[in-house]
Amino acid sequence: MLIQYGQALGDYLYDVFVAKFDFWLAFGLVAQLLFTARFLVQWISSERAGRSVIPIAFWFFSMGGGLMTLVYGIAKREPVIIVGQSMATIIYIRNIMLIAKHRGKASKT
Repeated sequence: MLIQYGQALGDYLYDVFVAKFDFWLAFGLVAQLLFTARFLVQWISSERAGRSVIPIAFWFFSMGGGLMTLVYGIAKREPVIIVGQSMATIIYIRNIMLIAKHRGKASKT
């Protein structure tokens, strides 16, 4: 019984990651890796600061990974991805705008 589950899982993973491998799967995986990199950036920055911080690189990784994932969702016609990433990308862009605005004010004083 356990062997059958293992074989079924192996067949499933082969079907998803090997048999269906194409440009869009590779693009989607790269998008997800870019998006995941934001957590590593935030974690490393927080460890260095000794407190929780969110560096601007976090927002750029969020925006890049989010936009790539949105393109992937559009190409694959996935409404859940399209809606989720459309809304999230607006938030990422707005945060970058707020950071730039704050830095502009800080440099003038």
